[in-house]
Amino acid sequence: MNAPQSINPRRFTLPNGLRVVHNYDSSTAMVAVDVLYDTGARDEDPAMTGIAHLFEHLMFGGSENIPDFDGVLQDAGGNSNAWTSNDFTNFYDTLPGQNVETAFYLESDRMLALSFSDKALEIQRGVVIEEFKERVLNQPYGDIYHALRKAVYGEHPYSWPTIGIDPSHIAKVGPDDIRKWFYAHYAPNNAILSISGNVTFERVHELAHKWFGPIPRRETAHRPEAPFDPSKVIPYTEIRSAVPRPMIIIAYPMAAYGQEGYAEADTVTDILASGKASRIYRNLIAAQAGDGLFAQADASISGSEDTGMLMLTAILTRNGDEDISEATALLKNEMERLAMPEDEGGCSPRELERVFNRFETNFRLQTMSYLNVAVEMATDEYHGEDINARVALRRRLTSSDITRTTRRLLDGPSATIIYRPDEI
Repeated sequence: MNAPQSINPRRFTLPNGLRVVHNYDSSTAMVAVDVLYDTGARDEDPAMTGIAHLFEHLMFGGSENIPDFDGVLQDAGGNSNAWTSNDFTNFYDTLPGQNVETAFYLESDRMLALSFSDKALEIQRGVVIEEFKERVLNQPYGDIYHALRKAVYGEHPYSWPTIGIDPSHIAKVGPDDIRKWFYAHYAPNNAILSISGNVTFERVHELAHKWFGPIPRRETAHRPEAPFDPSKVIPYTEIRSAVPRPMIIIAYPMAAYGQEGYAEADTVTDILASGKASRIYRNLIAAQAGDGLFAQADASISGSEDTGMLMLTAILTRNGDEDISEATALLKNEMERLAMPEDEGGCSPRELERVFNRFETNFRLQTMSYLNVAVEMATDEYHGEDINARVALRRRLTSSDITRTTRRLLDGPSATIIYRPDEI
C-alpha cells in the first residue's frame, strides 16, 4: 500500500451556493463523496422531534429519478452511510474512482427532490420508531441523555437528542411535514460537497457543475437564535430504573465550537481520560483494581456549534448512598485538581505534551483514510478552518490555558444525573 499523500484542499462555489472542497489522493483507487447539510435536531419543532433523523433515513428511500439509491451505488461498487447530530446531517458514499460520477448523480438527484413516497415514509417511520425502542426504551441507561440534555439545556433546542423526545412525535410525521422539512433545509446553498480520493480537481469541477449546477438555490429556513441560559441548569436529578449498576454523569456547560475554551475543554478530557496514562484511569480505575468502586469512568465533550457539555461519566460497582456520594466527589476532585497550579496537582507541561502527542497520532491515523479526510474537510469548510493547521493550533495551548478553563467550568453551573437500579 502506498503512503497517504498530504492533504491539499482546493475549493470552489457553484452559482447556486453549493460549496465544494476537494483533495486528490492517488494512494487509493477509491473516492469518498460527502455531503453535509447545515441542519439537525436543533431545527425541529419541540412538538415534533426526531424528524431530522427520520429525514436522514428518507434520503435513502428514493429520489425523483432514482427509486433505489443503494442499489445503484452498490452496482457501481460503492457503499453509503449517514449520521445526524443536533447541528448537521451528513451523508457519504465510497466507491471506485472510475465510477465517481455515479455518486454525483445520486447525491444531486436527492438534493434536487425526493420521491416523497408514502410507502417510504411509512417504512422509515417504523424503522426509526423501532430504533427508538431499541436504543432508548429497551436498553439500560437508554434514556439518560434525554434526562441530561433536559437538565442542562432547559428549553434550548439542544434539550433533546437527535433520536427525538418520544416515538409518538415520529408516528405523527406526515407527507406535508416531510416536504416542508426538505424545502426548508435541503438546498445547494445550505450544503457542502466534499470529495477526497483518486479523482482530479478538474474532474470534480466538471461533475459538480454538470450534476449539481442545475439545482436551483432555495430560500431555507432561518435558524433563530437560542441563547443558552445557565440559570436554567438543574443541578441534581436521580433516576431509578431496571439497570444493573449505578451510573453517574456530571455535565459542565462549555464553550461553543471555535470559541475560546473549546479546544481547552477538549484537552481537559484528554488529560482526564485518554489512554491508560490518563488521570481517571490511573486514579479511579487502576488504583482501585480488585474491589474498586468504579467499573468504568470516562470524560468527553459534546462538541456542539452552540454551548456544549463537558461530561464526566462513571458506572459503579456498588449502589449505596455513601458509595455514590464518594464516587461523585472523586470524579469532581479530578476536575478540581486540574484547576490547581502545577505544584498542587494541576496540569504539567509534560502531561500536556503527552496528550498533544496522542492527539497528533490520532489525527495522523484518522487522516490516512480518504473517507475521514472527506468528512473532516466538510466540517472544516463549514467552520472556515484549515485541516492542516489542526495539530499546530492544539499545540499552542499552555498549562495555564488548561488551568484557567477548568476553573471557569467549575465556577459555572453543572448538572449531575444519578441513574440507580430499582430497589428490590
